[in-house]
Amino acid sequence: MKDLISYIVRAIVDNPEQVRITEVEAEYTVVIELKVAESDKGLVIGKQGRNVQAIRTILSAASGKTRKRYMLEIVD
Repeated sequence: MKDLISYIVRAIVDNPEQVRITEVEAEYTVVIELKVAESDKGLVIGKQGRNVQAIRTILSAASGKTRKRYMLEIVD
């Protein structure tokens, strides 16, 4: 999942070299923490949060077979 999010976000942002993704795993939940350059946060979030919501939807659909809940958080 980390590679999927990385691929999508690097295509959106202006500074793909500053994209950092970490996974924090619990028993049934995995939190993916996304850190991007300050100037790229607006691009990732999108108008009214549409881009980040679309990324979360893709993540949810891709995680269906793993039987784990994946959550995406944008970290400062």
